Amino acid sequence: MTASGGRLEGKVALVTGGAHGIGQAIVRAFVEEGARVVAADVDHAAARALAEELGPAVRAEQLDVGSEEQWRAVVDRTVADLGGLHVGVNNAGIVSKGTLAETTLEQFEATVRVNQIGTFLGLRTMAEPMKAAGGGSLINLSSIRGLVGKAGLLSYAATKFAVRGMTKVAALELGPYGIRVNSIHPGAVASRLIGDLAPEDVDPAFAHQPIGRIARPAEIARLAVFLASDDSSYSTGSEFVADGGVSAGDPS
Repeated sequence: MTASGGRLEGKVALVTGGAHGIGQAIVRAFVEEGARVVAADVDHAAARALAEELGPAVRAEQLDVGSEEQWRAVVDRTVADLGGLHVGVNNAGIVSKGTLAETTLEQFEATVRVNQIGTFLGLRTMAEPMKAAGGGSLINLSSIRGLVGKAGLLSYAATKFAVRGMTKVAALELGPYGIRVNSIHPGAVASRLIGDLAPEDVDPAFAHQPIGRIARPAEIARLAVFLASDDSSYSTGSEFVADGGVSAGDPS
């Protein structure tokens, strides 16, 4: 199931959280554009099922993004077996709800481990083979909550703002090596993180947006394809927002 002459033909990509939601949609979109993709997920069974469905263009890896040892092993196997690494997507993440007063230290640390440390380790580990190869594209999934806060999402917003900042610093440091680093900032997306609701199921709650619905994972995946491909060759350190217009302002 690979595209002939697709925008990612000849590229090897690694997508964390690749078995579900946005990550799965990115894996599918990358394969359609001709890439070979490593679907890395803590849910190894789901990653294997996806690889079996999509065929030899996809390989499954089990990865706890908060583990430096696992990151090293997965990247080393990818480079050894597939011949390199050209695109890395730090997508794995969790949503943690709670106000400042309600959020426990354990909850905050758990969110940081996945969303923030996981992205840090991904950037550092995946950049190494890209440096050796003379370039690549690193894509970090932040959130609209990495641009504007929301009450009750303290630890989630903290980590997504951190992802935004790491993206900019990494872009500055890795640019001389031909590596581009950008962040994607989705609004609400139909996925497990909000209960697997379909866009049409929650339209009334998002009617205030210029686009009055939540996003489909494939809509975010198409943005990832753009950033992974040479179509975005002059974009780095930038924020790409897909939020239905929420961050445009208050329509009332």
